[in-house]
Amino acid sequence: MSSTEATRKAWALGAIGLSLLVVGVDATILNVAVPTISADLDASTSQLQWIVDAFTLVLAAALLPAGLLGDKYGRKKFLVAALILFGGASLWCAYSGSSGQLIAARAVLGLGAAFIVPMSTSVLLNLFETEQERTKAIGVIAVSTMLGLPLGPVVGGALLNHFWWGSVFLINVPLVVIGALAVAKVVPESRGSEGVGIDFLGVVISSVGLTALTFGAIEAGEKGWGSAEALLSLGGGVVALIVFVLWELRVAVTGNPLVDLRLFRTRGFVWGSVLSTIVSFAMFGLIFALPQYFQAVQGTDALGTGLRLLPMIGGLLVGASAINKMRPDIGPRAVPALGFLLVAIGLFMGTYTETDTGYGYVAVWIVVIGAGLGLAMTRSMAAALNSLAKERSGVGSAVVQALRQVGGAIGVAVLGSVANSSYRNNLDLKNASQQVEDAVSRSVSTGVAVAEKMHDTVMLGAVRDAFVDAMHTLLFVCSGIGVVAALLALAFMPRRAALPPEKEPAQEGLGDQAEAPGSPA
Repeated sequence: MSSTEATRKAWALGAIGLSLLVVGVDATILNVAVPTISADLDASTSQLQWIVDAFTLVLAAALLPAGLLGDKYGRKKFLVAALILFGGASLWCAYSGSSGQLIAARAVLGLGAAFIVPMSTSVLLNLFETEQERTKAIGVIAVSTMLGLPLGPVVGGALLNHFWWGSVFLINVPLVVIGALAVAKVVPESRGSEGVGIDFLGVVISSVGLTALTFGAIEAGEKGWGSAEALLSLGGGVVALIVFVLWELRVAVTGNPLVDLRLFRTRGFVWGSVLSTIVSFAMFGLIFALPQYFQAVQGTDALGTGLRLLPMIGGLLVGASAINKMRPDIGPRAVPALGFLLVAIGLFMGTYTETDTGYGYVAVWIVVIGAGLGLAMTRSMAAALNSLAKERSGVGSAVVQALRQVGGAIGVAVLGSVANSSYRNNLDLKNASQQVEDAVSRSVSTGVAVAEKMHDTVMLGAVRDAFVDAMHTLLFVCSGIGVVAALLALAFMPRRAALPPEKEPAQEGLGDQAEAPGSPA
């Protein structure tokens, strides 16, 4: 490969990484702005929930159609258009004058993200063709995706300390402009085979199923798993996806299905996707627990909280750097297993964090988790994405992201229920009225606010102790999930690194990628 070609690919990879970073930052930056938005827009609790959830629901609904349209009409043009749409929606969010406007603008943001995520990955798979190139490139986009999560609170906290809440959306605009110009300039156009039809019914059924599952998970997290809305939505989503699978099997015989279900016979695709989803659980343990710990227990502000999450970025970069220096054929099972083991160790170390623990100890276990995530996420995504043929890489990438999106939402709802239940069970409020007890039980931030308003130091200590106990429970559960993920990686990941297929999986032998799940390690 010539130096000019290598330079062009490097610039293209940077543009793609920036595109994904924008989406990652937006996923968490809103969290620090919610209290200010609530006050300025006079938003109700229900409206605040929809401001947060509109993005997620539209993203889930549009992922598969977005991948299909990119494969059929051109991935580059849809990526550029999606970045422009994301920038325009960010402007709309920033200058929304009511809760309804902000909800609508967040939905459009979700639509833009639904195209950006699979198109970015698909463009990368078509740009980098060798196994080594792809693995390194996938490492870059995996880190770009994860970097956005801790960067969101950092950037959001800094902006809110100096500007109004709309600035957390306005920061997207220069980033997407740079990303769109870079993609337009250096990324080549690519598309699938000519004459591929659109499975309209498959699009509708899959969108309904993914949206229902995601909404059900969100409702379960908010209202509990006994909620009728949550159970009906989850059940309806499962039924819709079963119907979708049956429909795709029928369409595969006579036409072009939306999703090639033969992918699910591919070991690297299945277990790479599963393990990539499990990464979301570990990230939730951090993103849910630590900001509340720093703010409610140790009294830091939003910016200080974000800055305290920065060591995870250092760990991520160390893990990703180590991967980039390895040949892809080294440890296809051992490397992700080691990554998940490090994640589990870091999370377990976190269970020894108390209300008066110094930040130095917290920083150490955050770094360990970050390094593990860098190893685990990169190799897991590489296994899944390297299983995709160029012809359907848009839809295939969308399937991987849809699995992560829905699986992550359900996992977060389960873990959130565990954390909230543990917090309430550990609360020891002596002689408090029922009204005060109900308010304090909602969340640690509400509990701290009530205790400080009442100038009750005993209650304040009880709230903080209860949250730290709940954080221990959450981190211990996430640590156990990390151990299970390490064992799954050792047992089921391919024994050889995935080779980028030139044709559809069924048209070409996949070697170890198509092994039966019970094959020996």
